[in-house]
Amino acid sequence: MAFLQNDQLGKLVLRLTLGLLLLPHGLHKFIDGIGGIQGMLAGAGLPEWLAFGVYLGEILAPLMVIVGWYCSIGAVLIIINMLFALFLVHAHEIFALGGNGGWAIELQAFFLMSAVVILLLGPGRIGLNGR
Repeated sequence: MAFLQNDQLGKLVLRLTLGLLLLPHGLHKFIDGIGGIQGMLAGAGLPEWLAFGVYLGEILAPLMVIVGWYCSIGAVLIIINMLFALFLVHAHEIFALGGNGGWAIELQAFFLMSAVVILLLGPGRIGLNGR
């Protein structure tokens, strides 16, 4: 099965998976607005304008990761976005199980850790500025 092992293709699949699963979350916020996020930020004593960062972390960054253009910067933006999401929205679920028995924040943890892996491994050669 060694012929199936391809680091560059694996990195591409990881990038596509993260980007294509996260992007719809950003598009939803683009269509429906970010008023709820602004309220959460204000409730936490943070400036409401930080809510516009969701567009960087959930639209621009996933697109960067998908096409492999400054992918490490995109991964850092996703990491920052997911840390905000975890602490503003999901902090009460960090030690909880969901209705189906899985970790309540497994999706958020997947987004966060996939971005960390991309940052650590690099984007691979298959992309706009691949090396």
